[in-house]
Amino acid sequence: MSAVPLNIDSILRHDWQLDEVLALFKMPFNNLLFQAQVVHRAHFDPNEIQISSLLSIKTGSCSEDCGYCPQSARYDADLESEALMPVDEVLKSAQQAKDQGASRFCMGAAWRSPKDKDIERVVEMVQGVKAMGMETCVTLGMLTDQQTQTLKEGGLDYYNHNLDTSEDYYSEVITTRTYQDRLDTLERVRDAGINVCCGGIVGMGESDKDRANLLIELANLPRHPESVPINMLVQVEGTPLMGAEELDPLTFIRMVAIARILMPESRVRLSAGRADMSDEMQALCFLSGANSIFYGDKLLTTDNPMTNHDVALFDRLGVYSGGSSYTE
Repeated sequence: MSAVPLNIDSILRHDWQLDEVLALFKMPFNNLLFQAQVVHRAHFDPNEIQISSLLSIKTGSCSEDCGYCPQSARYDADLESEALMPVDEVLKSAQQAKDQGASRFCMGAAWRSPKDKDIERVVEMVQGVKAMGMETCVTLGMLTDQQTQTLKEGGLDYYNHNLDTSEDYYSEVITTRTYQDRLDTLERVRDAGINVCCGGIVGMGESDKDRANLLIELANLPRHPESVPINMLVQVEGTPLMGAEELDPLTFIRMVAIARILMPESRVRLSAGRADMSDEMQALCFLSGANSIFYGDKLLTTDNPMTNHDVALFDRLGVYSGGSSYTE
């Protein structure tokens, strides 16, 4: 089988159907990567990678029951809870991230939904980071209309709120928040004029159909997320998903390539799980259209490749860190 089953181009679509996306999952690997690279080159410099850095500004004691997350208060994951960080400590970390090459600083707090007083503190952080000349992103859980507007007025550039998986598989992973709750938050953020960062996690026991439906949900939003993080499950002792079957690396690379094809102008980011990826696997992800990574030795609470290792890998691949503006 050598023929490409779909006529793929780089136009923006919001009407992807399940049979089309499943056909991409079944496409010969070389054909899929070629198609993804063609789409990628139509919209981006193929050798440029945007670098973000992520800091947990409030850790643990979350009331949610996300099966992958050691920050849930329901699980014994040997994680020490920490209150919301002082603003000056956050800004110190942001400056360090900028010095190491990051162009966007992301701040994550383990809340189901923040209190208004928490939003005021986060806005101080956002404004301090922006004053350094960096883009800002936060992930804080569900927001009210007023909280969303406060963040927008405070200058926030991006809001991260992942769908995690397909709607059909969602209840296998999370029961304390509905899929619609997540979609409502995304709509609220978009309506406020804040850029959207939204992706999912693979390796939680889901099927190709679930992976396809997740990507369809993202690609068929009225506007594609500006950033699409593709996470590989990091198994943490004490969480329900510890012991899940290991994901085939080629399946993860397919996920990246299909995300690139479905959302041609979005930044597709390698996020959680990079510490378990070989350099060769990451290189294939970049070839498949990934053009953003999280930099630094931690992603909220899980390990990430050390910065000097990323620098060495970039040098070996001949890629470089660049801007992060969304293609209008």
